[in-house]
Amino acid sequence: MKFPGPLQNQRLSSLLERAISREAQMWKVNVPKIPTNQNVSPSQRDEVIQWLAKLKYQFNLYPETFALASSLLDRFLATVKAHPKYLNCIAISCFFLAAKTVEEDEKIPVLKVLARDSFCGCSSSEILRMERIILDKLNWDLHTATPLDFLHIFHAIAVSTRPQLLFSLPKLSPSQHLAVLTKQLLHCMACNQLLQFKGSMLALAMVSLEMEKLIPDWLPLTIELLQKAQMDSSQLIHCRELVAYHLSALQSALPLNSVYVYRPLKHTLVTCDKGAFKLHPSSVSGPDFSKDNSKPEVPVRGPAAFHLHLPAASGCKQTSAKRKVEEMEVDDFYDGIKRLYNEDNGPENVGSVCGTDLSRQEGQASPCPPLQPVSVM
Repeated sequence: MKFPGPLQNQRLSSLLERAISREAQMWKVNVPKIPTNQNVSPSQRDEVIQWLAKLKYQFNLYPETFALASSLLDRFLATVKAHPKYLNCIAISCFFLAAKTVEEDEKIPVLKVLARDSFCGCSSSEILRMERIILDKLNWDLHTATPLDFLHIFHAIAVSTRPQLLFSLPKLSPSQHLAVLTKQLLHCMACNQLLQFKGSMLALAMVSLEMEKLIPDWLPLTIELLQKAQMDSSQLIHCRELVAYHLSALQSALPLNSVYVYRPLKHTLVTCDKGAFKLHPSSVSGPDFSKDNSKPEVPVRGPAAFHLHLPAASGCKQTSAKRKVEEMEVDDFYDGIKRLYNEDNGPENVGSVCGTDLSRQEGQASPCPPLQPVSVM
C-alpha cells in the first residue's frame, strides 16, 4: 500500500470509521461465566482458539481466516449457552465458515479432509448441521471487523503519518513489520482476559506499544489514533498493560536459539570451523534418534529424510541463525501481507511456511530449514 499524501490518509480514515461503526453493531460485552460442566470455561475457549491457530498453519491459510474464525466463535459463545462437548464442532464449523469467506476457492479445505485431518471428532454432516445453527444465531452475518482488520488500518495510518517509524528497523519493510505485529496479535486473541476489550482497542494497544519502542513522539500519534477511533484513554491504558504482560509471556516462552540442519537418509551434515557444513556418511540407516540416543523417533513419511538438531555454530559469516529463525516465524504472515504494500515484486529474503519451498529442493542442504511448525501462541 502506497501513501501518496492526504488523499490516502482520507481513505484510511474512512476505512477506520466504517470498521468502527461495524464493530459497534456486532460487538457484545464479554460476561465471564462461572465454569461448570454445562458451559464453556474461559480456559476451554483459549485452548480451542490455540487449536484453530494450529489448523491455520496445517492448512496454510491466511491469518485473516483465523481472525474471523475466532471472532465468529466468540460471537456465537456470547449468544448461546454452549455445552463443552460441542465446542470442537462449533470451532471447526466457524473455521470452515471463515475459510469459505476469506480464502480463494482453490485454498478452501475439502470438508471431508478438514474433518479427518483436524481430528475434531465430528463428521462432515455434523459440521454442516452446526454451520446452519451458527448462521441462524448470527443472523447469517459473518462480515465483522476483526482485530486484525484494525491492526492493518492503524499500522497503515502510523506508517503514512510517521515515515520515520521504521528507520530503526532498516532490514524490515512495512509489510514485514506488520507480519511481526500480526503474529503477536494472534497470540493475544487466544487470551480470554483480553475479551473485555473491543478488537479495535486490542489492535491500537499493540500498535501503541510498538510505536513506543520505535519513535520518541509515539504518544501524540497514539492520541491521534485514539481520537480517530473515538476510544476511552483509560481503557487503552489498561489494555496496554495486559497486552504487554501477555507479549512478555510470549517472548519468555520462545525456544532457545538453535540451528536445524537437513540430513538425507545416507548422509549427515555436521558443522566445521567458521560455521561451514560438511557432508559425511551417516551410520544410522533406520529411524532418527533423539539427543540421548535412547529412544527412536517416528520416521518421516514421504521422501526419506531425517533431521538432526545441532547447537548453533559460532563464527558463521552468513546471516545469524537467530535472525533466520525470526524471519521464518513470520513468513506466512509476510507472504499474505506484502501485497498490501505493493512488495510482491520486491526481493524476498524469507521462505515459505513450514519449509515447503526447501522441501522441494531435494539433495540440497540448508543450514536453517524450519523443521518444526511455528506457534503463534
